[in-house]
Amino acid sequence: MSRNISQRNQQKENKPFKIKWLYECFGISKQAFHKRIALWNSAQNQELQLLQMVDIQRKQISTKLGGKKLYYNLKPMMEEKKIKIGRDKFYCFLRANSLLVPKIRSFHITTNSKHHFFKYKNLVQGKVPTRPEQLWVSDITYIKTQNGHNYLALVTDAYSKQIMGYKIDNHMRTSLCSDALAMAIKNRKYSQLPLIHHSDRGFQYCNPEYTNYAEKNGLTISMTEKYDPYENAVAERINRTLKYEFGLKEVLKDTSLAKKMVAQGIERYNVLRPHLSLNMLTPYQAHLKQKLKYKSYKKEKTEREILVI
Repeated sequence: MSRNISQRNQQKENKPFKIKWLYECFGISKQAFHKRIALWNSAQNQELQLLQMVDIQRKQISTKLGGKKLYYNLKPMMEEKKIKIGRDKFYCFLRANSLLVPKIRSFHITTNSKHHFFKYKNLVQGKVPTRPEQLWVSDITYIKTQNGHNYLALVTDAYSKQIMGYKIDNHMRTSLCSDALAMAIKNRKYSQLPLIHHSDRGFQYCNPEYTNYAEKNGLTISMTEKYDPYENAVAERINRTLKYEFGLKEVLKDTSLAKKMVAQGIERYNVLRPHLSLNMLTPYQAHLKQKLKYKSYKKEKTEREILVI
């Protein structure tokens, strides 16, 4: 017993000597040594907090939420916790922890323009909207399930990027798009103002069943005139965002699960996900504003005209 006590006392006596030996090896004072240890512990603690904050954001909004949007959303929280980190350093932090979102390009054509239906002129080429519900864009994308492809029809406001209506099913009949448009019309907030409906020349959108319904509800029809993704760039971009950021790129179990994930994804997209093109507002917030500067997805040097309607 006395021998054990003696050993413990000897260890306590040797501990200050070991610490002293450490900071003397580095040629620094005792105070500087402990300051560095404190700074290192603080940095480790801040990194752990950042990891937790990033994880929460991506669980709440999107597993593929990009670095710029993450930094914007987390900035108020970082200031509250006194975590000082710039955007470039934040990107380095994400890269060091393998948290950057890889860029993926994939295309699957869902447009069949070889049909006998009347094709409308492109009324919006080279023009930009100046208010919500001035221009809607519609498109169809596919979602894989274990039972085969499902198809998602979307109607999006080009100004606010808010998804106004949608429908998902295991077919691409005209009714798929009509149901999405019916939801969008029901969700209008500025129904007294004129509105252009823009789409590709797929048979669903050219079908008189669809165009008559749209015109009956006061919409002016516009269509792309060639297969160029930039002619319907907003719709193409929204499709990609939903699929890659909200888990819809994966092979899902069945249509029932796909419908639940689409509904949840669109709700998060509209209400929670900020947009760089909207000055970091969400689509829902932007839809209530009238004076946003519109930013095109098309990379061009020429000025685009204001859409007047």
